[in-house]
Amino acid sequence: MKPRNPPSESKSVTVRPRRPREYLTEPEIERLMAVARRDNRWGHRDSTAIWICYRQGLRCSELCDLEWDQIDLARKTIVIRRVKNGDPGTHYLSNTELRALRRLKRENPPSPQVFVSERGGPVTTAWFRQMLGRLGERAGMPFRIHPHQLRHSIGHHYANLGKDTRSLLAFLGHCNIQSTVRYTAMAPNRFKGWERE
Repeated sequence: MKPRNPPSESKSVTVRPRRPREYLTEPEIERLMAVARRDNRWGHRDSTAIWICYRQGLRCSELCDLEWDQIDLARKTIVIRRVKNGDPGTHYLSNTELRALRRLKRENPPSPQVFVSERGGPVTTAWFRQMLGRLGERAGMPFRIHPHQLRHSIGHHYANLGKDTRSLLAFLGHCNIQSTVRYTAMAPNRFKGWERE
């Protein structure tokens, strides 16, 4: 009887190199946005998508599904509908986010979706992933950029500011605190001030 997987017929496995880190710094995010605004006729839409995704800790699908009825420009709030059984929540919008969203609403064709494609339909997760990858290359980033890094970035940012794990859990809509402790674990400032005299 012939063996199922003889050594000569074994399949090769491609191992992708790991990124040096799973988050971006705010200057790196601003660099991506600057490249989007400079090199793209849809630059305002793309840079706004990056900023909202980062500042609100959105997953790629949550960003693409975002609708105008979730945003109250007068009250400066955004209702986050989480996927993966995450807890929904209402977040405040900064003045920078408000200005960007107001301009986007003026420039967009009428649509329930906040972010629309060139054809006027809703954008897709594939579009956002590819757009970020291209911008990362143009910006000279040392590793490939993916959308979930933006979510990790705001978790890392708030952990560095000393936000507690429970607050981060609520902000990011996690169901399980094990998904949140990674941010406090990778925050370099978490032990600041613990030095011995």
